[in-house]
Amino acid sequence: MTHPSTPDAFGDGGPCRFCGTPLRHTFVDLGMSPLCETFLKPDQLNRMEAFYPLHAYVCERCFLVQLQEYVSPEEIFDDYAYFSSYSQAWLDHARDYVAMITDRLGLGARSQVIELASNDGYLLRNFVERGIPALGIEPAGNVARVAEEQGVPTRVEFFGEEYAKQLVAEGLSANLVIGNNVLAQVPDLNSFVSGIRIVLAPAGVVTLEFPHLMKQIVENQFDQVYHEHFSYFSLVTIEKIFEHHGLRVFDVDELWTHGGSIRVYGCLADADRAEGPNLAAVRVREQAAGILDLATYARFDRQARETKHKLLDFLIRAKREGKQVAGYGAPGKGNTLLNYCGIRTDFLDYTVDRNPYKHGRFTPGTHIPIFPPEKLAETKPDYILILPWNLREEIRKQLAYTREWGARLVVPIPEVRVFD
Repeated sequence: MTHPSTPDAFGDGGPCRFCGTPLRHTFVDLGMSPLCETFLKPDQLNRMEAFYPLHAYVCERCFLVQLQEYVSPEEIFDDYAYFSSYSQAWLDHARDYVAMITDRLGLGARSQVIELASNDGYLLRNFVERGIPALGIEPAGNVARVAEEQGVPTRVEFFGEEYAKQLVAEGLSANLVIGNNVLAQVPDLNSFVSGIRIVLAPAGVVTLEFPHLMKQIVENQFDQVYHEHFSYFSLVTIEKIFEHHGLRVFDVDELWTHGGSIRVYGCLADADRAEGPNLAAVRVREQAAGILDLATYARFDRQARETKHKLLDFLIRAKREGKQVAGYGAPGKGNTLLNYCGIRTDFLDYTVDRNPYKHGRFTPGTHIPIFPPEKLAETKPDYILILPWNLREEIRKQLAYTREWGARLVVPIPEVRVFD
């Protein structure tokens, strides 16, 4: 477990969590913000909330974008509000992945699959249904219980080098290790990746999915930055990290998830796996996008401020015209956006979410009430601000009925767009 470093000893942002280089270059400074998944109950509204700097830096040596660790993962995942199963698009994505990787690796009843940060079992249950042995490792106890109830063996643990050694001592060796959107949430990056190498079978494969930093920059996705995400990755950086820990990236897929993600395929450094053609193509695109140029990162902070101004201009105009504005969704990225822009109930009357866990609660920092989706039909808002904009097509279909009263949908990223 790492601990926050004293910035003065290393530069403004402390040492890089991968290579230790002093962090001196800002990626984006979003001010002060609370933890994005700490939804408040009514009796907590008058209590003090903890706000932490939401200031991301880029390492001049390895180009890892990162936040300091202000809060331990134990605090973040003690009572976690994110359940993967509430997005049908995400469930479909998981099912398609399992079918693809099972066929590609020839997985069967004698194989072993281990997923790191397995959430509510939304993905592993597809392996269980196929009779493929699967084990989930999930730090959030409340989420892990849901997975167990669905028949997915799950351990409540934080994965790292020491726990990987424990798994190997138990006789577990993985033909496939899966990590979907977990690498960003790991403060001790080196221990985590070293643990993957330890638990991986000699011919095993690891697949990791994460939002692609190149896409975040090009598409102005500043709201993907929040305290629960300690790091933000490009292909060039993940290749450096893998190489340092005796692993090798041999292929990559570009995905639609989270506004543009990549899935890297890794193996032991000396494994006999040929490099896929996508790898060279993504490397070239990253270089063309300026991933190895610090000036690219410096521009991102200015882009975020401009988007903030445009969104506030739209909301001010809408409210002055007497329009009602409601939100759809209460994702982590939405809470970054709301806090950075100072959007409270003076602009957004309420928001709705399909996750019952959030109903009756309030967004952190901004205290916007969260209702079931049926609330929209009751109040018939003029505008609906889609906070999980990465799922906008799925949400547009869900909200087709709002055409009855002429509601218009608003997407804030990469800039404000209004749809009928």
